[in-house]
Amino acid sequence: MKRLPYVAGYFYPDDPDLLKNTIQSFIRDVEKKIKAVGVVAPHAGYEYSGPVAGMVYSAVEIPENIIILSPAHHRISSLFALFDRGSWLTPLGEAKIEPRLADLVAEETDLISRDPEAHRKEHSIEVQVPFLQYFRPDVSIVPIMVSYQAGWPELSQLGRALAEAVKKFGQQALLVASTDMSHYVSKKVAEELDFKAISFIEKLDPEGLVRVVTSFGISMCGFQPTAAMLAAARVLGAREGRLISYQTSGERTGDYREVVGYAGLAIV
Repeated sequence: MKRLPYVAGYFYPDDPDLLKNTIQSFIRDVEKKIKAVGVVAPHAGYEYSGPVAGMVYSAVEIPENIIILSPAHHRISSLFALFDRGSWLTPLGEAKIEPRLADLVAEETDLISRDPEAHRKEHSIEVQVPFLQYFRPDVSIVPIMVSYQAGWPELSQLGRALAEAVKKFGQQALLVASTDMSHYVSKKVAEELDFKAISFIEKLDPEGLVRVVTSFGISMCGFQPTAAMLAAARVLGAREGRLISYQTSGERTGDYREVVGYAGLAIV
């Protein structure tokens, strides 16, 4: 099955050359790349979150195999929807699904459903793929969408399943958690709330992240996939999260009354 682009020409350019040039404008030359277990990267339109995404992807080594976790911005029929076969098309070409890694993930927990159709109209994984292709044209991916109905016990189980699958896979696989931070609040409020959440990512405390987001009503759309990624990263030996970049949409629009926050972190 080939998954066609859904937000090309809207969230990011649909012309290959323009897309490459756009990504190029966001990346930075980094002398020593971080060998990360995972990253947190935003998923808004490139005009707004591209600089943060570019910074975090510039900072880390991009291996051939990537597991991408994202929130579902619409109702899906399972807690965790896996796209397990085929490829994803973007203006930069074809990103193939890594079938053995997908199978290993699915075999570790019965909470995962093989449901490629659930991914057809979701943008939050799609916008990560061109960045990965830019740095690693031969990239293979395993996309997993996380329902907003997933609680900490289920997210913890997903995290353990991801870690065990990566161990059995026997090759390096980067875990990407796709999320934006606070939505449609003032810059001051966004920064105050977002850095509460970021502090738990830096401490690799996924349960604490879930607790602080729900307790303070932080509109971080991907806190659940981020928590699952952190749970997996801890099992895989990660020790800390490093904040690479934080901005709000106000830095791009000049409007600081209602912003969306964007954070990029490397989990090492």
